[in-house]
Amino acid sequence: MPISTKRLGAAALAAAMLLSGIDAFAQAQKQTPPAQPAPAQQQPQQGPLRVELQPTQGEWTKVCGKDPAANKEICYTTRDFGTAADQPPVLALAVYDVKGDDQRIVRLLLPVALLLKPGFRFSIDKGATQEGGFEICFPNGCFAESKVKGPTIDQMKKGTALNVSVKNQANNEVTFALPLAGFGKAFDGAPIDPKVLEEQQKRLEQELQKRAEEQRKALEAQPAAPK
Repeated sequence: MPISTKRLGAAALAAAMLLSGIDAFAQAQKQTPPAQPAPAQQQPQQGPLRVELQPTQGEWTKVCGKDPAANKEICYTTRDFGTAADQPPVLALAVYDVKGDDQRIVRLLLPVALLLKPGFRFSIDKGATQEGGFEICFPNGCFAESKVKGPTIDQMKKGTALNVSVKNQANNEVTFALPLAGFGKAFDGAPIDPKVLEEQQKRLEQELQKRAEEQRKALEAQPAAPK
């Protein structure tokens, strides 16, 4: 799948812990260990939670290629989002456009530790709510998608924020707000050169590894808790 789970790494686990009201740090690695259980004295946050996300990459990226099976050109416009611009991503969004088809696909890479059965809901600003479902999960992220028509894409082009609502382990609703500025220009614009995209991904992985190493050193520098 074009949205790679490596782009989230353990940052997705950190976000999942956040959804339960627990602070956690993340190590950006290709293979992510399972999240550790929360201490008994820490209780999940109750009630709805809204998380305002910020882009963690400079611009929306449009990538195009030909699907040999369908013999059609497929483009997707994508961007990563995190709790701050200088933090690892916790969510990725890609909108797929198959040439000649009116139906598009809104695909998300979401954190783990969410309730899968309810699926997810999304809206553009204060518009109508639409539904989608989870497709598959990996140790560091879950793919979810919704099939939409052209009018939804037109709303995204003009909209301010895409609001994605899910349920966490405590059955509380969590809404991720993704800014849509620049989406329309990228969706309608020319695709990025594959070589440029590869360089961007390499720089992102290097930056995530650097931050993870800094977090690891900071954790090791903390005094051990008394026994």
